[in-house]
Amino acid sequence: MSGAYIEPWLRGTLTEVDAVRRQVLHALELAVEDVEKWCAGLTDAEMNARPFEIAPVAFHLRHMVRSLDRLLAYAEGAQLSEAQMVGLRSELDGGASAVAVLAEFRAGMADAARRVKAISPDSYEAPRGVGRKMLPTTVGGLMVHCAEHTQRHVGQAVTTVKVVKGIEV
Repeated sequence: MSGAYIEPWLRGTLTEVDAVRRQVLHALELAVEDVEKWCAGLTDAEMNARPFEIAPVAFHLRHMVRSLDRLLAYAEGAQLSEAQMVGLRSELDGGASAVAVLAEFRAGMADAARRVKAISPDSYEAPRGVGRKMLPTTVGGLMVHCAEHTQRHVGQAVTTVKVVKGIEV
């Protein structure tokens, strides 16, 4: 099987962190690899295209990193800042530069990985509230959601790229 692609979670890496953080980090690593493979060469028009009125690739990339920033703020015990709220409201804005969106994505993913590594396994059961309504969850619940939510949007971004570029599935 030499030369075969092996997903991050099967590479035996990040053994210095516990299993929960390791899997979240592997999910983030896989997201970066998929985005680099499918989105790195997009033009500005392709990054902003809305075939069938679906959300553009730019939205999914922004949403991934901005959601991670918000979810990790909750995991860290903080509430959202005004800057985070402004970012939330502008995720679907059109006219994005592909270069700028990818730069924000790369920086946001690196920041998320750093923050995930800093979370203590002893805190996984600690209660946290999400949003204005303080909906109940835990640090561990937020960690798992970081992984699954990111992967959901990677899939949507890749599918959108395929539609925009007319790539047969």
